[in-house]
Amino acid sequence: MIEQIFSQYQNVPTWQIWLESIAFIFGILSVWYAKKESFLVFPTGIIATAITVYVMYQAKYLADMSINIYYTIMSVYGWYKWTNFTATKEDDLQISRTNSKEKSIGLGMFLVTGIICYVIYNVFGVEIQKSNWVDIFTTSIFFSAMWFMALKKIENWTLWIIGDLLVIPIFWFRELYIFALQYIIFTILAVLAYLEWKKILDKNQQTSLE
Repeated sequence: MIEQIFSQYQNVPTWQIWLESIAFIFGILSVWYAKKESFLVFPTGIIATAITVYVMYQAKYLADMSINIYYTIMSVYGWYKWTNFTATKEDDLQISRTNSKEKSIGLGMFLVTGIICYVIYNVFGVEIQKSNWVDIFTTSIFFSAMWFMALKKIENWTLWIIGDLLVIPIFWFRELYIFALQYIIFTILAVLAYLEWKKILDKNQQTSLE
């Protein structure tokens, strides 16, 4: 496996390897900070996603490129939401579950994202292969997940876990081994983050009942 990973980069310029390495490191840091409910999830995420936009554009994976553009924009929004606190701690943005309206919006975002990704492939004249359909599906999942994260909804982690598990074999098949490894780590961190956020949510709910 190690040989496969390094063989991918034999003819790749050094500067591109450095870029992917930086994106890898900051991507992991971003998920780690999200797990810790730290606003640093967003500046680290912006660095990782901005670099990934370029990498995916070069590889012609347009749905992946599009979702990372969206990640970058939503990171700015999430950064504002998480740090735009009021004077009292009680009024800060708290971890919560999605209500019916938010679920409907999330579903709508999923469907609209899928349609937009399909249009993007056609606009750029890229033939949609089987792996691209999975790409479109996971991109749509991640679109809703990022919005839920910006609102501190615990369901964001469920969506990240589902999407991460689906893209791991896709990246491996495309011989993007570093990204496959990154998403394996993302999945582990997402599971741990869900458990940590659920513990905080249960504690907050218990406190509110007392």
